[in-house]
Amino acid sequence: MEIYVQKFYLEHEKLTGSIERLCLRIGERFPGSGLLNVCENLLKVARQAEINIGNIARPNWRARLITFLFVMIVFFALVYAVMSLNVDFENVVFGQLIQISEAALNEIILIGAAVIFLLSLENRIKRKKIITEINGLRFIAHIIDMHQLTKDPKAATGTWEATEHSPKRKMTPFELSRYLDYCSEMLSFISKVGFLYIQDYNDPQTVNAVNELEVLTTGLSQKIWQKIMLIRDA
Repeated sequence: MEIYVQKFYLEHEKLTGSIERLCLRIGERFPGSGLLNVCENLLKVARQAEINIGNIARPNWRARLITFLFVMIVFFALVYAVMSLNVDFENVVFGQLIQISEAALNEIILIGAAVIFLLSLENRIKRKKIITEINGLRFIAHIIDMHQLTKDPKAATGTWEATEHSPKRKMTPFELSRYLDYCSEMLSFISKVGFLYIQDYNDPQTVNAVNELEVLTTGLSQKIWQKIMLIRDA
């Protein structure tokens, strides 16, 4: 029995639109806030992701040309070296034959390693670009975490006593709950933007980087939701 599995794609345009609406919501609730600035930066990164993904999907002809030229040079060099050999194989002793074989094997291994290195050049260039963008998303996630660190649920519920150097806390329980909810939404969007890069690019290292980003954002979001639940319980 054949099972048909439909493949779903995360649409970049809809994701960007959702982030844009989140920016508008934050701007209406907390105009001029640092959280709004973070969300606007995330929107720019999400829009840039579409351009980056398009560039990554296109063939890197420069890398392919370098690889092709190197392989051709190596091939003709080997042909020339074989044709230039002046060895009397009828009179060669066994020890000399072993030395010639070892030298030839070493050369073949070195040349093969160089060819493999160049054949993977295009993929490594794309991988480096994706991992760089993923690290940028990870940086935004930590910035969001910094914004929510000082948002203490006890301050909104009246069970907190301020000290001389305590940060100013003027949010109502509802405002604080919305603020934390916006932080959680942004963390979710960060992981989705990261997934866009591997949606059509199945490279183990980049997939691992996106999975690590997902683990990071999920962990930070869980901390935020613990605060939200404390506010709602109070």
